[in-house]
Amino acid sequence: MPRTMHLMAYLKTGATAVHPGGWRHPQTDLHDVFSPARYEHIARVLEAACFDGCFYADTLGIPDLYTDSIRPYVEYGGQLSHLDPMMVLPVMARVTRHLGLGATLSTTFHQAYHLARMLASLDFLSGGRACWNIVTSSMDFEARNFGRQSMDAVQNRYDQADEMVEACCALWDCWGADALVLDKASGRFADPDKVHRADYEGKYVRVRGPLTMPRSPQGRPVLMQAGSSPRGRAFAARWAEVIFASSHGIADASAFYQDIKGRMEAQGRNPAHCQICPALTVVVAETESIAREKAEYLDSLTPPELELATSSAMLGADLSKIGTVEELEAARGHQGHGGHVDRVRAKMAADKASFTEATRNRRRTIIGTATQVADHMEAMFQAGACDGFVVMGNVTPGMFEDFARMVVPELQRRGLFRTAYAAETLRGNLLA
Repeated sequence: MPRTMHLMAYLKTGATAVHPGGWRHPQTDLHDVFSPARYEHIARVLEAACFDGCFYADTLGIPDLYTDSIRPYVEYGGQLSHLDPMMVLPVMARVTRHLGLGATLSTTFHQAYHLARMLASLDFLSGGRACWNIVTSSMDFEARNFGRQSMDAVQNRYDQADEMVEACCALWDCWGADALVLDKASGRFADPDKVHRADYEGKYVRVRGPLTMPRSPQGRPVLMQAGSSPRGRAFAARWAEVIFASSHGIADASAFYQDIKGRMEAQGRNPAHCQICPALTVVVAETESIAREKAEYLDSLTPPELELATSSAMLGADLSKIGTVEELEAARGHQGHGGHVDRVRAKMAADKASFTEATRNRRRTIIGTATQVADHMEAMFQAGACDGFVVMGNVTPGMFEDFARMVVPELQRRGLFRTAYAAETLRGNLLA
């Protein structure tokens, strides 16, 4: 059977997901940001297009690095999660049957029992479609919302994350698959011999268990991760079933792909059991010229101050105060996303760009017709640089509607993407 792509959608429970000015675009709906109908509509669009799933990015606070103020994000509508994704996903589950449903949940600021219970509940309510996008959190403004002054070092955060996932897995395994009896006549609800405690104890995490609920349809949610540092890659090789990756081109993506798959083999995992999906941002239209005009208009909607505030939040340092990569590294401390710093370095090297130009450069966008977008995706896929893509919404819901209407049929025509779901669970579709 020919190998086909996997597609996940990157979303936020707000007016804009990945483009700081996206909320101002005419195709962006604003009236329904706090309405269940918005999320039901997005879910239907993605399922009709046969996406494997979607996941909500999340940040636990309002970024305040740039000029030590929340003002730019609040005044100009920065990318914020206005609603708790775990409240939104069951709404989406009600109107879909196959679409995977993921939430970003931090191992730094949640307890294992809480995480395991929430995710198992979502897996039940969705019929086996839950996904956990595992993050360690990386910003001091988040830490201060949880009684801490600053973030720990990356190594410590990932050590805690390993323990948190181990503890959650222990909790998910407390009930045997056939522990439920449900015999009204005998009065026997469940077999206590098939329910045990987790009794997990690590350096950072302790939990007794068991959960109050039996084993969910998938047994445990699909585990997703996006770390690109050496420690993040080690974590991904151990746990991830989907990796949300950044790439600076086919060569860079191929190197990352081979590294992760090799690490998985070294740990005794089947490399086919992890789908590596680079980020993909597109502006698609009937002609290339129309697409370029659309992209230029979209980029014109972001005030320079918000662009700097957004880049500051991603890089972990106030860009109003620094002007070199060395100053950035010194100012970051334990903050920021390592992948974004790597992208700045790559941009400077590849394009001979200055530090200022590289930090203000947005994520690469593929601009063109459906054929041109599909050409780019096919080239990366056939080169062995990825297993699919995370499609990021720069205009919501308009971009996903355009992608579903124009790009998906072109991928299907080429035999690169499914025309129907193969399984009932998210894990089943990812392995199909």
